[in-house]
Amino acid sequence: MAAPKRGRSASAQSKPGRALALILIAIVALTGGMFLSGHTTPRLGIDLAGGTSITLEAKADQGSAINKANMDTAVDIMNRRVNGLGVSEAEVQTQGDRNIIVNIPKGTNSKEARDQVGTTAKLYFRPVLAQEATGSAAATSSPSASASGSTASPSPSASKSGTGEKATSSSSPSATPTSQGRAAGDALKADSTPSPSSTPSGSASPSASASGGTASTADAKLQAAYTALDCSKQAQRNTAGDGAKPTDTTVGCGEISGVWYKYLLGPAAVDGTEVKKAQAVFDTQTAAGWQVTMTFTGKGADKFADITGQLAKNTQPQNEFGIVLDGEVVSSPYVQGAITGGNAQISGSFTQEEAQSLANMLSYGALPLSFQEQSVTTVTAALGGDQLHAGLLAGAIGLLLVVIYLVAYYRGLSIVAMASLLVSGILTYVLMSLLGPAIGFALNLPAVCGAIVAIGITADSFIVYFERIRDEIREGRTLRPAVERAWPRARRTILVSDFVSFLAAAVLFVVTVGKVQGFAFTLGLTTVLDVVVVFFFTKPLMTLLARRKFFASGHKWSGLDPKSLGAQPPLRRTRRPAAPVETKEA
Repeated sequence: MAAPKRGRSASAQSKPGRALALILIAIVALTGGMFLSGHTTPRLGIDLAGGTSITLEAKADQGSAINKANMDTAVDIMNRRVNGLGVSEAEVQTQGDRNIIVNIPKGTNSKEARDQVGTTAKLYFRPVLAQEATGSAAATSSPSASASGSTASPSPSASKSGTGEKATSSSSPSATPTSQGRAAGDALKADSTPSPSSTPSGSASPSASASGGTASTADAKLQAAYTALDCSKQAQRNTAGDGAKPTDTTVGCGEISGVWYKYLLGPAAVDGTEVKKAQAVFDTQTAAGWQVTMTFTGKGADKFADITGQLAKNTQPQNEFGIVLDGEVVSSPYVQGAITGGNAQISGSFTQEEAQSLANMLSYGALPLSFQEQSVTTVTAALGGDQLHAGLLAGAIGLLLVVIYLVAYYRGLSIVAMASLLVSGILTYVLMSLLGPAIGFALNLPAVCGAIVAIGITADSFIVYFERIRDEIREGRTLRPAVERAWPRARRTILVSDFVSFLAAAVLFVVTVGKVQGFAFTLGLTTVLDVVVVFFFTKPLMTLLARRKFFASGHKWSGLDPKSLGAQPPLRRTRRPAAPVETKEA
């Protein structure tokens, strides 16, 4: 039985169609997903689509230091504000130690955006006078149900109908966690939907009386605004309570389990700047789980004791206070007695993330930083279009030069290179289109430059492999074994080269900010795709073409002509002449 030949991979030689089929299936699946999602073009950054870029510099107030924690909190505030304007593609990020860059694409009122991101957050504690579900959820609410701020537990696993958040003194942390009286913001949402039997239904009308301010003092205009307010509509949420002063009775919106509720809120009883400290803590003594503790300033402690003492005399929802951040009700816990001493807790079956989110919101009003506008740059869509056109033109010229070189030097092999470049281009375009809605990737001008640089990196991989094949042919081997023997050596070189490129892109992405990250991300993405294309397309395609007579016979236009490559004649073993046979003489 003959031993198998060494130095060749049977699976690599005989089944290249599997690898080609795999990558073609991936292309079809990704392209289909792109069309099904409706995102058939990459999302453009502000420098290509146009918009406004605002640079803000932090200023320390009241002796507070400018540190990473405060800067990150400021970014969260600005993100909430810009999102409140209905902007889904805005970018808010820190730059250095003191600056925040806000990029807002076209279609947004730049003046309104500048006013929103450049001002200090407004946080108030307001008595709840009335509250009810809006939109389609209002039809499922029972008119006779008792009203409260919410029916959704912060934790899906601890959701209980008819129970609610409770604000208690920190000296009595044994309050039962509940879910009533809660309005969740973007980062504080519950999963369960309020049941009809416990859904807040607005049993307190705008004319109901309440301590700390009554709805009966609201004028006809405010009553009409409360009646007409539909918080399920974003446009109305964005304008609810606009222009209201801390001393005014106003309206607001809060989200509960994906359902929006409207509130009638009394004058502010406590200002957010009077919250000295808020943090999320885990109570292990009473097994109450995660809670949010608040510490007020001396003046704030007195005000908080007064308002909680007044609210405790009322029934729900008028025994609740709404925690209102920038016009949105982020929480509305109820109270059962006056909370004195300047310390309070909010409990309600929180998860750690939810408790931390609420603590951060409570800290917004006491943020010790203000921001000064350093620069505002407006990029018109026409200028962005010109930049994109110039970038695409540069890419087309670079690609054309690469193709001319490949055809002139590699002739028939250029078919493999161009097909591989085409596959790489399709994958890059489809992934960029899908990554826009998936992770917020925006194609800016530096990212276009990264894609152009990637053309040379991808072409370099093909050249490495082709030259290894030609070296094998120069040594006298035929094409099919030359293709297989050249692959291991070329593979190592390609992987090392791409690893260095990817490492450089990763380091650049980590250490830089802003638009340079777009260049680094695109360079890293195309480098990974280069490895995929070479392994699953270029190598299998070359294996198939090596079986075709045009390439296998070394046609002069194939790029693999042994004579033009200066190939050595194959080594052949020659049989030694037989030694003369000596005969003995008789």
